[in-house]
Amino acid sequence: MKQKLLALFDEKLWKFLLVGVLNTLVGNGLMFLLYNLAGAGYWTATAVSYALASVMSYFLNRYFTFKYREGGVAVVLRFALNIAVCYGLAYGIAKPLIKWLLSGASVTVRDNVAMLAGMCLFVGFNYLGQRFFAFREKKK
Repeated sequence: MKQKLLALFDEKLWKFLLVGVLNTLVGNGLMFLLYNLAGAGYWTATAVSYALASVMSYFLNRYFTFKYREGGVAVVLRFALNIAVCYGLAYGIAKPLIKWLLSGASVTVRDNVAMLAGMCLFVGFNYLGQRFFAFREKKK
């Protein structure tokens, strides 16, 4: 069990995190811009950000991180399903958790903290989802 867990900390993780930093900068920039400057709601700002950043993530992680060469619609559908599930989990957990933790703060502060917390949760869920579901790493 310990070896399997340690096996997750390989070159693929570091490449995923590198792609994630780029994706996070683009995605968070767009998300906070939409929410704070354009007046979009919490769910709209996060969803639009993730939809656009996911396109970038798909190509970078498919070819750079996981070197996944199989084609077809199935891989695109698995990737999209993974993003949707990870997004729903991450932001579905973050929003009520931060609302509870920061109950005395303004809605804007809570939403901004929840967006940041959701991003952190999303990264962990997404790494596992892309590695073992979307781009289906073969068991050794």
